[in-house]
Amino acid sequence: MAFCPNCGAQVEDGVAFCPQCGTGLNGAAPMPVIDIYDHTMEFHPQDISDNKVYAMLCYLMGTIGIIIALLASAESPYLKFHIRQAVKISVTSMLTWIAAVVLCWTIIVPIAALVLIAALFVIRIISFFQICGGRAVEPAIVRSLNFLR
Repeated sequence: MAFCPNCGAQVEDGVAFCPQCGTGLNGAAPMPVIDIYDHTMEFHPQDISDNKVYAMLCYLMGTIGIIIALLASAESPYLKFHIRQAVKISVTSMLTWIAAVVLCWTIIVPIAALVLIAALFVIRIISFFQICGGRAVEPAIVRSLNFLR
């Protein structure tokens, strides 16, 4: 039995990768980290470059940007992906505002709603910069919402 030089876990002889941390053993390259929420490789590079500006509008302008993107180039799979993600963010934001207004007599719900709205705003900014890099990554908070798959 050998030990992993990275994490110290016991590994069987002849194994190329540590089963605990994925470190390459015996000169093998480390295992690549695969992000299951990154869908960039599913889209054609020409589609990404042609529709990058419209995808940016979805996150910058909210509902109006989504409508503009739908009218501009609704046939693009890359743009459809970002429209779905922006709709998830917009719907989540609207539902949060509604919950905050309906339950405004409590103190905790409006404060929690403001925190969630701020987090959704940061997610819009992060998504915008990911589009600038030509990537298609599901945003953090709304990726677990199953509507609009």
